[in-house]
Amino acid sequence: MTDPYRFAGNMARLVTEAGKAATAYIQPQIGTLGPLAQADNVTPALHTFAQVQRALVAQPGTLIEAQSKLWQAYVDLWNSSVRQTLGMGGDESAPSTPKDARFKDPAWTEHQFFDAMRQSYLITSRWAEQLVEATEGLDPEAQRKARFYTRQIINALAPSNWVFTNPELLRETFASDGENLVRGMQLLAEDIERGGGQLKIRQTDPTQFEVGRNLAITPGKVVYQNALMQLIQYAPTTEKVLKRPLLIVPPWINKFYILDLNPEKSFIRWAVDQGHTVFIISWVNPDESVADKSFEDYMREGVFEALDAVERATGEKAVNAVGYCVGGTLLSATLAYMAATGDSRIKSATFFTTQVDFKQAGDLRVFSDEEQIRAIERDMAQRGYLDSSKMATIFNLLRSNDLIWPYIVNVYQRGQEPLPFDLLYWNSDATRMPAANHSFYLRRCYLQNDLSEGRMEFGGIQLDLSAITLPVYHLAAREDHIAPPQSVFAGAGRLGGPVTFVLAGSGHIAGVINPPSRGRYQYWTGGAPENSLERWLEQAEEHPGSWWPHWQAWVEAQDRKRAKARVIGAGKLTPIEDAPGRYVRAA
Repeated sequence: MTDPYRFAGNMARLVTEAGKAATAYIQPQIGTLGPLAQADNVTPALHTFAQVQRALVAQPGTLIEAQSKLWQAYVDLWNSSVRQTLGMGGDESAPSTPKDARFKDPAWTEHQFFDAMRQSYLITSRWAEQLVEATEGLDPEAQRKARFYTRQIINALAPSNWVFTNPELLRETFASDGENLVRGMQLLAEDIERGGGQLKIRQTDPTQFEVGRNLAITPGKVVYQNALMQLIQYAPTTEKVLKRPLLIVPPWINKFYILDLNPEKSFIRWAVDQGHTVFIISWVNPDESVADKSFEDYMREGVFEALDAVERATGEKAVNAVGYCVGGTLLSATLAYMAATGDSRIKSATFFTTQVDFKQAGDLRVFSDEEQIRAIERDMAQRGYLDSSKMATIFNLLRSNDLIWPYIVNVYQRGQEPLPFDLLYWNSDATRMPAANHSFYLRRCYLQNDLSEGRMEFGGIQLDLSAITLPVYHLAAREDHIAPPQSVFAGAGRLGGPVTFVLAGSGHIAGVINPPSRGRYQYWTGGAPENSLERWLEQAEEHPGSWWPHWQAWVEAQDRKRAKARVIGAGKLTPIEDAPGRYVRAA
């Protein structure tokens, strides 16, 4: 502390700013169902831990053994601390891993108090995780939930998260006489107000980005629109183009421009440069007026109307299609419907991190049981849609040590504005989802797995994934926490035609958005998606860098015929406005 008077003044300012943050939180809750909704959020976790407790009561030996190991670990830590105090040295009882950035500051190991705190936290957290794993009598879903909720509590209780138990934060607080806490509280109040009474975590500097200015800037035009989507056609950059146009069906959970972040990272720009006539659907950010739009409506008014528009714009009926994440799930269902009705306009399909078999859908299944889906449906019934913040919170929780707690520390306690990062700006630019569509997706895919098991119907027609016999390029990402590679692999094996399965390095986004110019990560190629992903990997070949050129060679192998580059507006569609259009800008 350099100036006690300045420190005292800053503590008074901190109280004032905390009052502003509290007001920003409380004011929007007055006269609403906010507290009830929050109760729905914690009830599933309480029920899960009650199941674990009942199971442990029935197996006291497991609990006694776990408690004995915990106390022994504490004794070992005490003895190690005593030896260090006496200058005798000794091994750590609970070393942290080099990849754990929370404890990288030297004080966590050099200062005895913080060293003991760090190790006691790691001992307790590992004990809790091992106890959940050792608990018998839980069904697999209950154990998955217990594992997930335990991890969230462990992550939240880390001593690195709080100013009084983090040596870095303490040093900065005393060095700035508490100015960092005042700045952090100001940012917290702003972000609660920006979130309409809920904390919308500031992961990047939002003032540095604007869609159409430095994001989503590949030249093109909106050539068609309806209540659900705008269709964008991109201007060619080559004299000749592949005869088959390329139609991309992106997810509607976030906006389409993940595929067009900037010229270096843009898959769209790269595909145009390879000679594709690229069209992409830009889904509307829905309000209550489209509450009744269903999953099937997204096929008919999304994919089918886009196919019609592509034909009118280019004169071509045959197209190559790409589906990303839930856009790929929709494309898969659409292809099954088209196979049943004899519609062969899509000649090849590419899926980016797409699930159709949801048995191994990872931690997202934690939020997809009957009780929680009913709670979501009650919430959607009030508005006609799922608020974008709900899904954003879930996705952040899947990687809370990357997407929540570092920002709690750095922004709201250290008082630092985060650096500009286009990917995190997109990540926070989530969209709402129509009630009918989202309810169908949760129930028929996550809860019941109807698509892969042949029980889903569109217009009275049963959807059979094995009837999809066109060539498919199926991409999974090895570290994907949203569409786990095992789940993608299982779904790829459900298709009836030739499937080229490829596994990319990294995760759900970086595994896909990996341009060749960056030379990052790797990908694996091998045989058909049979048996298990682990066995497939044993025989797979690893390749350095981006999978994009491999995909380009595959898609050209389906049809190499070229045509003169297509001028936007030369067909039967009149351009409506410049890309990226109005829909993507809607908040």
